[in-house]
Amino acid sequence: MKIGLLDYGRGNLRSVEKALQKVGGNVVRVDSLEKLEDVDAMVLPGVGSFGDAMQNLQIRGLVDPIRTWLSQDRPFLGICLGYQLLFEEGEESPGVEGLGFLPGKVVLFPESVGKVPHMGWNQILPQPGHDEVLVGLCSRSYFYHVHSYYPAFVADDVVACRTEYGISFASGISKGNVHAFQFHPEKSQDNGLKLLENFVRISKAALI
Repeated sequence: MKIGLLDYGRGNLRSVEKALQKVGGNVVRVDSLEKLEDVDAMVLPGVGSFGDAMQNLQIRGLVDPIRTWLSQDRPFLGICLGYQLLFEEGEESPGVEGLGFLPGKVVLFPESVGKVPHMGWNQILPQPGHDEVLVGLCSRSYFYHVHSYYPAFVADDVVACRTEYGISFASGISKGNVHAFQFHPEKSQDNGLKLLENFVRISKAALI
């Protein structure tokens, strides 16, 4: 199985690549439609702004192919901004359409939470029905978060885990073969490696 790591100028590719390789992933970097056609699973990392990320994906001709990939329920992992882009829009970039795989909007944390961005180690609360991607991880396992925005009003049936930071928000989703997380598995030591190992394992099973 080849895992396509999307290279669109908005991701910490080297650390994600190394972490996936450490858990047995065969990783290739993808920056064009032609290269995307040669992979079996897709990983969309991301740091920076919602609007810039969508623009860079559009410049590389990857927006529609990613939407098609998601609609076909092919193995996919979104990380940080790559998670937020799955939604319809982001408050950070008014008028910019996201990938639209999930309904809803990504919004700024309210002032009531305290310090923004939410940065550092925080616990996740796995939700029922998504054990496969989170197998081997204890409830309230710690992962590394760095973000100022979060998706509001995510449907309960796709929420894989939640995190509490002044409010409770969906820090991960799982829908079929599509998984995405707000935190950074590649920066989360053993817990992050376990999650990536789970993604590689279940993606291989999905291709059989």
